[in-house]
Amino acid sequence: MIPRLGVNIDHVATIRNARGGDYPDPVKAAQIAAKAGADGITAHLREDRRHITDLDIKRLGQEIDLPLNLEMAATDEMLAIALNAAPHAACIVPEKREERTTEGGLDVAGQHNHLAHFVRALKENGTRVSLFIEPVQAQLEAALVLGAPVVELHTGAYADACNAGQHGEAKRILDDLCAAASFGMGEGLEIHAGHGLTFDTVAPVAAIKPVRELNIGHFLVSEAIFCGLFETITHMRKLIAQSRTGLAS
Repeated sequence: MIPRLGVNIDHVATIRNARGGDYPDPVKAAQIAAKAGADGITAHLREDRRHITDLDIKRLGQEIDLPLNLEMAATDEMLAIALNAAPHAACIVPEKREERTTEGGLDVAGQHNHLAHFVRALKENGTRVSLFIEPVQAQLEAALVLGAPVVELHTGAYADACNAGQHGEAKRILDDLCAAASFGMGEGLEIHAGHGLTFDTVAPVAAIKPVRELNIGHFLVSEAIFCGLFETITHMRKLIAQSRTGLAS
């Protein structure tokens, strides 16, 4: 089975917000992604609203036919928004005001009591709950205890090692991702993965058989400056598909 591709449109909104106004429109980016074959749209509504805004989430729910995956911190404010918007999926992620982007996985094992309320409320509202975690068995086991049906494995360290030419370290992390994905699938979890993936790094992750979905954003928006968003997403989908047929380099 070829993994689904969720396209994260956060950084289209980042560019818009740098100047103010309405352009470029992240909802238009989502529409282009749909035409290019994306399987879903991901958007992270951060506490500081540095890119995606509340209005963007509302419009995505009204104007896009693809499933919406709302990335959110485990706060009362974000829970209220998610319950009102009722997206197809909600991925709970760690969030720090000073970080440039999400820096690592959620400590599910250490935050069980805090997270349980959010997981339960989202599930009861009909939203598929995902937890963004490191590829560590203890975190997968904690996700199982919480009753989250999906985990998204953080691939940022793998991507960073690849980009730095640290091939041995990248292989070690990839092995951890494979082991975590296999363990999670064996326990009944649906396995997703994402963060930092590019044309050069996506294939080995997409080739991990238990992985059912990849969420990719910053690279797609960045590469679109040179190649166009439709073309960039189309090529990423091709690489993902080839990873499962033995054709990817």
